[in-house]
Amino acid sequence: MPGGRMSLLDEAQRVRKNAHAPYSGFKVGAALTTRTCRVFAGCNVENVAYPEGTCAEAGAIAAMVAAGETEIAEIVVVADSPEPVTPCGGCRQKLAEFGSGEMLVTMATLGGVTVTRTLKELLPGAFTTHHMANG
Repeated sequence: MPGGRMSLLDEAQRVRKNAHAPYSGFKVGAALTTRTCRVFAGCNVENVAYPEGTCAEAGAIAAMVAAGETEIAEIVVVADSPEPVTPCGGCRQKLAEFGSGEMLVTMATLGGVTVTRTLKELLPGAFTTHHMANG
């Protein structure tokens, strides 16, 4: 990134180390950038009372909203897995709330494998405010 700032991948890898995953051992980190070029990160936080945990993407989105931002430009999700993992269905819908169908979602492994898709490719037919319009 310009000015020597950490890349989204670097930030996602950094925050992943803070994940609270004592039950699954599966740590995930996410970092997003907004349309105003601010970066927010989140990690998964498990809870013994499944499914009350929080996904990394949801944590990054919550931090973004808490800071007054509402538009995601791009997101990177990283996990220690043989191949990149996609955001879960719930997180795909959360991403659709704050990002366009053309928003890039990069999924990465700690080993350096990356896959990038648009949100539209990951969530075709997303439920949007359009579906709630009255006649």
